[in-house]
Amino acid sequence: MTNFNALDVARRVLQTEINGLKTLSDQLNSSFSKVIDHLAQLNGHVILAGVGKSGHVARKIAATMASTGTPALFVHPTEASHGDMGMIKKGDVVIALSRSGETKELADITQFCKRFDVTLIAITCKKNSTLAKASDYLLLLPDTPEACNVTGAPTTSTTLQIALGDALAVALLEARGFTAGDFKTFHPGGSLGAQLAYAQDIMHTGERLPLVGSDASMDTALTIMSEKGFGCVGVTDDTGQFIGMITDGDIRRNLDKNLPIMNVKKIMTHTPKTISPTTLAVDTLRVMTATPPKVMQIFVLTGGEPVGIIHMHDLLRAGLG
Repeated sequence: MTNFNALDVARRVLQTEINGLKTLSDQLNSSFSKVIDHLAQLNGHVILAGVGKSGHVARKIAATMASTGTPALFVHPTEASHGDMGMIKKGDVVIALSRSGETKELADITQFCKRFDVTLIAITCKKNSTLAKASDYLLLLPDTPEACNVTGAPTTSTTLQIALGDALAVALLEARGFTAGDFKTFHPGGSLGAQLAYAQDIMHTGERLPLVGSDASMDTALTIMSEKGFGCVGVTDDTGQFIGMITDGDIRRNLDKNLPIMNVKKIMTHTPKTISPTTLAVDTLRVMTATPPKVMQIFVLTGGEPVGIIHMHDLLRAGLG
């Protein structure tokens, strides 16, 4: 072990898999596009199947597809041979994964697909394998070296399977016009749920809004700011339209003036950042922080009227930032 260097091994593994991914990208052809066209028109389910490491990858691909709007599920080939074949019906598509294409446990599924006219998509490294020849569509993986050159354990090949599965899921997502709002439906909890919440889900409304009319003095504005606790006040005109905003920074910049008796229009920022109720929380954070001036509060407008306010702390509590 005197010549062993863990970093060298790690870099060799990563480079081997990078090379495999580059080869996969270079060799993708019209077969991939045909598969996407077929799946985009699918009314049934996408059934993923595989054994061993390929089975674990198949589960992951099914989960990714399901979360991005493509009804998908994993069926274990062995369990399929003992009753779970009933989960596959005409109108579904089966995607079978096998590096060698000779996984005997897949035989019953491939025969079932032929018998009941279920489309079979093969993901394999061997174009002349039994699985490849039985398939309606072949997504050929490059037969590149495994990163574990001592045992040949599935490493590079499973990385390529995962990457190709991601490519299928994302291409389908875009082909179907799947939106971030749709994605939120499948991710109501956790950090993804927080990012995909809408402004209207976390904003303060009603009596909580710090607002004054355009004819108000700064003395009134300061009182409202203190009462509401957001460190700002919004200014509206006679019709209720939002025309400006005053923050602690605006006040500090005008401390040398006779501030309390000044009209709010003399102090306010006339074009503050604003958002709509359907702005995603993650986009709200981006608006508040991406370009100067960075702000701690932002008003939510509908038809030009303020209907809510969000403080940076609200986004932090929601799991962003």
